[in-house]
Amino acid sequence: MITVWGRRNSVNVQKVLWALEELGVAYARENVGGSFGGNRDPDFLAMNPMGLVPVIRDGDVTMFESNAIVRYLAARYGSGMLRPASHKNLAMAEQWMEWTQQVFSPAVGAIFTNTVRMAPEMRNPDAVAAATKQAGEAAKIADQWLSRHDWFAGTEFSFGDIAMGALMWRYLGLDCARPETPLLAEWMEALQARDAFRRAVMDVPRARTLAEWNRIEKETA
Repeated sequence: MITVWGRRNSVNVQKVLWALEELGVAYARENVGGSFGGNRDPDFLAMNPMGLVPVIRDGDVTMFESNAIVRYLAARYGSGMLRPASHKNLAMAEQWMEWTQQVFSPAVGAIFTNTVRMAPEMRNPDAVAAATKQAGEAAKIADQWLSRHDWFAGTEFSFGDIAMGALMWRYLGLDCARPETPLLAEWMEALQARDAFRRAVMDVPRARTLAEWNRIEKETA
């Protein structure tokens, strides 16, 4: 059985749990990070010297970095499922996972940090405005891609959709302006029909305030 260290309201942990649910791989999860602490303990730092979640242990393999973990799980347990067998579709999945991390995630993260994780007096409105613009432009790029493809890897669901899907769900729950992206909306509807997405991502309520965030973290332990 795989062990996952991390709290359920972490979007990076959600990606890993979603992949495991899609693959039908048994796992146990330990609450670490956030209000649970433990991520600066020597035993945890020995697994991830940066003290971040998630971390997994799969037999003799211990890993950190959520996207790398998802790709590892897809290759070990789901080649042809989450990891496309076609080299062309695999390239698409890889590129969109990287794009999500490099382009979309920083913008969504900045909005989330300033509107949910910070007390009102600590927030930076200019940073929120800039990030809202960046996230909106990124969402339109993704929407345009989906005008030509069913999924981010082309014709099939893949780990590229996992990276984008978990983050998009968080983005849609934030109190910010968003452009019209009808094809992304259709794609999100398709994700919400997946049991694994509902269990790993949707079952954790989205927070709009710091108090809600802290409450949800405890309630979804």
